Order: sequence, then C-alpha cells, then structure tokens
Amino acid sequence: MGEIRIAIVGVGNCASALIQGLHYYAQNGSLGLLHPHLGEYKPSDIRVVAAFDIDARKVGQDLSQAIFAEPNCTLVFYPGVPRYGVEVQMGPVLDGVADHMAEYSECEAFRIAKREPVDVIQTLKEAGAQILVNYLPVGSTEATQHYAKCCLKARVALVNCIPVFIASDSEWARKFEKKGLPVIGDDIKSQLGATITHRTLAKLFEERGIKLERTYQLNVGGNTDFLNLLERSRRTTKKISKTESVQSQLKRPLPEQSIHIGPSDYVPWLKDNKVCFIRMEGRGFGGVPITLELRLSVEDSPNSAGMAIDAIRACKLALDRGIAGPLHSPSAVTMKHPPVQYPDSEARLLFEEFITGRRER
Repeated sequence: MGEIRIAIVGVGNCASALIQGLHYYAQNGSLGLLHPHLGEYKPSDIRVVAAFDIDARKVGQDLSQAIFAEPNCTLVFYPGVPRYGVEVQMGPVLDGVADHMAEYSECEAFRIAKREPVDVIQTLKEAGAQILVNYLPVGSTEATQHYAKCCLKARVALVNCIPVFIASDSEWARKFEKKGLPVIGDDIKSQLGATITHRTLAKLFEERGIKLERTYQLNVGGNTDFLNLLERSRRTTKKISKTESVQSQLKRPLPEQSIHIGPSDYVPWLKDNKVCFIRMEGRGFGGVPITLELRLSVEDSPNSAGMAIDAIRACKLALDRGIAGPLHSPSAVTMKHPPVQYPDSEARLLFEEFITGRRER
C-alpha cells in the first residue's frame, strides 16, 4: 500500500519518541506494539515529510537533529536516527508558548526563533503530506485551530494528540467530513498510563459492586509539558479530558467535588519520567470502607508513541477507504477525549472491526 506521509507540528519529546520508534521497529521485533501490522501498514511505513516548531534550537535543523535538541529530555532508545533531509520549519507562535516560560532557564524553556513563519498550507502541499500529527503544547487552542484550518485547506487529515477539542467538537467534525477528510482525536492516551489505569480501576470497582465515593489522580513530571501546565489557565481542557475519561466508565458520574484529576507540579529532575498517584475510596459489602492507592512511574513520551503509531495508521486506512469525519473507534482506543466514549474492552473490539473493514468508523 506504500508509505504514510505525515507532517508533525511540535518537535518535542512525543515527536522524538515517535520518530525513534519508527526506526526501532524497522530493525527490531514487535515488543511493545499493540499492532505490528495495522491493516496493510507497519510502523516503518510511516514517513515524516514536514515538521513545524518555533524553538530556535530546532527550527532550521534537520529533523534527525531537532528531535534530540533541548529542551527535549525523553529517553534516547534509538540514537541512530538517520538524516531525514527534512528541515524543521518555523510555524506561527500564536498561543503556542505560555507567558511564564520566559521565567525559566534556557535549557528548560522555549527560545523562540527569530524567523518569519512559513506558509503552512503551501508547505503541506509541497511535501505531499497526507496526515498532520498535532503535538503542540497543551493549551494551544488558537494554534491548534490554525493548523486544523490549514489541514482543511491543504486537504490533509488530522491526528490531534492534545486536549484542544477538534474531533470531539461537532462543528469541527462537520468541517472535516465536508472536506472528505478523516480526523482522530482528542488528547493522546498512553499505552499504560494514568488515565487508562484509572479508567480500568473505576470500571473494576463498579463491576465488583464497590460504590466509588471519592477519587483523585495527581501527576508530576519534569518535561516541558508539565512546565507549560504550571499556568493554570492552560490546564482547563486537560482536566476536562482526563476527568471525563474516567467518569465515562461509571453508570453514575461522581459529583464534581468528589473527583480531582490533573497535572499537579513540575519537578525538573524527573525529566520525561511521569509519576502518577491515584487514590480511590469506596464502600463494599455491608457499607464497609475500602481504599486503593497506586503509584505509577512511566517514561511519558514513549508511553504514548505506540498509540500515535496506531492512530496514524488507522487514519491512513480511512483515507484509503474514503472515510471522512471523526473516526470513533480508533479515537476511543487511542485518545482520552474521543467523539464517543466506550468501555475499553468494547472500544478495542470495535477498533479491530474497523481495521478489518467490518466497521466504517
């Protein structure tokens, strides 16, 4: 079926893990992959043909160098990424950088490149991109919507990995459907991260007859995502995305005051390691209390890259089949805030039906 030509906006830790993974799985086995083959496509069929960023240490660099440039700090598990011949282009800044980033050292914060933004639509067309993968910082609403508009004009599909609601927004969904383009979103899940673990435990409480009364999920990390989220206004959609993801597994959602889920603090020395703390309080037989506490530590960006690889390949299957608009089952498996929430076991079955062509979306 040929290659899958993608463009990436935001050459940060997630992009670094994704690109390293494409080369890793071209030479290694399938350990850690949900789908070594998804339909006709392998991870190595994905080719990055364009990239956009705003950091001076990345703009103008070959993509193979930019993915390892500061402030990126994810684990380097494939250091031999070959030269791409793809130069990272200057994108529009818009709301892609939180104001408080200027307070931090050069190695942590952004250094905005002194260049004029390129014409994103023209760049996508000239590169022959089929899918744009959005890895902008959380809270980049204006910038995400700008790139979504560029996708529509350049006739490029979208995989939206951040919690700015595009696939799950009815108005944006109609725009992509009208243009004949698939869209997957919103807010990438980790392969085994805080949200999927919390969802599973919430479902388990309910299935075992335990009444969940209160719960929290606190997350700390040392990458630029956590630094960015120190500005509380940028947390809003992230908190909504993660909270609704867990609430969707309960027959009766918890009162707002009884559930708290969201990023908590930035700890620089953790780098791309994310530490999650979950507490769940409930009552079982005879109304007797039960409490569960869990600590989960993961390398954040590689943990989401496998989901991104599946989302990209699912999006290409939709392009091949002429399917337009939001893709419900791929989004439900790979994203926290999909257009339709399903129990995880059901979402997985529906996704397998989509892959084999027995289900349209």
